[in-house]
Amino acid sequence: MLAVAGTIAGAYVGRMLTQPAIPSLESGTSFPRPKALTEFDLVDTQGRKSSPASLSGHPSLVFFGFTHCPDVCPTTLAVLANVQKQVAMPGLKVVLISVDPERDTPEQLGKYISSFGGDLIGLTGPAPEIVKTMKTFGVAAARVDLPGGSYTMDHSATIFALDEGARIVAVFTPPFSAAPLARDVERLAPVLSGGAGS
Repeated sequence: MLAVAGTIAGAYVGRMLTQPAIPSLESGTSFPRPKALTEFDLVDTQGRKSSPASLSGHPSLVFFGFTHCPDVCPTTLAVLANVQKQVAMPGLKVVLISVDPERDTPEQLGKYISSFGGDLIGLTGPAPEIVKTMKTFGVAAARVDLPGGSYTMDHSATIFALDEGARIVAVFTPPFSAAPLARDVERLAPVLSGGAGS
């Protein structure tokens, strides 16, 4: 019995030693195992098709928002663009996925993200594909009608860290600040840059 217990304990310790350590983060939570994205079919600001495969080959910080957002979206994107400048991580992208396909055309999205500087990617598409994409990330959004016939979008404000294999390796929750986020992204560097072939 002791021999069996010793064998099991040895196997457990061996497995723990071969698995990469899960980084402890200031602004969010890292996953013990990367979460693969299910398929979606969006377009970028040039009208080119975009899917999870399009987000592979580089680490990404993904945020869901919309161009008519009065506060949370521009503030968060400014923080992410700042993080991108602070972190010495080649190829790190910031991705904005629209939750407002009715107004966020590729052109509109392109103009919007260009105002933040940095290497930003904007994705939009037909409403059913936006809904599918939100489901794969676990994001919620709802239209809120305003007086005068206009509307806004109430949506999740989570940031997702994707590795080079376009898999979710960590999530960050508000409030966001560039310095701690940048430190967290640096802590995640081994996982972010090691996902393409694993």
